[in-house]
Amino acid sequence: MLRVIKTVFLAFVCVLLTSLAFAAGPVETSVFSVQGVAVDITDTNAAAAKEKALLEVQMKAIVMLAEKLGSPEFAAEMGKLDSKAVVPLLKSLSIEEEKISPGRYEGKFTVRFLPEKIKPILERNGIAMPDAQGPAMLVLPVWTAAQGTAPVLWEDNPWRKAWLSLNAQQAQIPIIIPLGDQDDSSILTPQDAVNGDPVKLEALRRRYDVKTLLVAFAEPAPGGGIHAHMIGQSPLGKMTFDKVYTADSGTDNDSAILAAQRIHQVMLDKFKSDQAKVAAAKAASAGPQSVAVTVPFEGPSQWNGLRARILATPGVVAVDVTSLDVQGASVRLVYSGVIEDVQSSMQSSGLSLSRASGAWVIQAL
Repeated sequence: MLRVIKTVFLAFVCVLLTSLAFAAGPVETSVFSVQGVAVDITDTNAAAAKEKALLEVQMKAIVMLAEKLGSPEFAAEMGKLDSKAVVPLLKSLSIEEEKISPGRYEGKFTVRFLPEKIKPILERNGIAMPDAQGPAMLVLPVWTAAQGTAPVLWEDNPWRKAWLSLNAQQAQIPIIIPLGDQDDSSILTPQDAVNGDPVKLEALRRRYDVKTLLVAFAEPAPGGGIHAHMIGQSPLGKMTFDKVYTADSGTDNDSAILAAQRIHQVMLDKFKSDQAKVAAAKAASAGPQSVAVTVPFEGPSQWNGLRARILATPGVVAVDVTSLDVQGASVRLVYSGVIEDVQSSMQSSGLSLSRASGAWVIQAL
């Protein structure tokens, strides 16, 4: 029976493995995907090892996705699923890299899941739905090892490795790093990137079919760390970075990773801030909203006090009681704006508005 399950799964994987990461062109991005899922399996031969690896990568990926979208506790629960439950959730697998040797298979995959299958699981577990994904950015890392030396673009170097280490093609702001293959190097030289050649940069942008290409420069800083600078226009506005980043270790490699992480985080924060403003504007124009909430209490006097504090919270319009007993009340909380603002206001009032087991609950702090 197990052999039948494996055979069905492997046939399914053969259909999924249709778009390898080795090819350039449009990169499929989604918050319901994970990148850099690594497997290293040994068996009697390479074919058997690869078979086991393809079974294992799906299980690692669903745990990574659960941790990315939810919490370590949610990830632990998803890790209890078997392959029969996970396979229907998969959309595709892409091989990022692989190494095959006698009795051993090593590989990294990008694993994409079906949003329509994952969303109900998130809802059942009380996990907030992820925000929309932002615009993909093609980042071109240019590294200069020392003053007076030629810049490098496609070769291995600390700056390029740092951006690749983000594994951010499937992040909320997807970061795509060019492959650096023969086609890329024939389109653009390091000096073309330094000069900002508009024709050649546009050709590279078109190859990867993204709206934004940003050139990121870096070199070792005189006092340690690296000096990173990047200026360019994007859908998030003007991107301006010009700063020295120094990791605790002080090495170029670690400092480059720190710089790439910080720059990407600024992009993420800007996107989330913009999304929050849009959501607040939509909520304001839509008028009051309501949500079902449970309010536990120990007696009538506590209920009266809690109700008064809830009504006094900025953003709360009304508290409509739907049921009331000795242990608590079920109410319809009517509010204006967005629920996150109401949560913050309640904290200022000594209250907590949170989700527990998929339901909203108000309690005294």
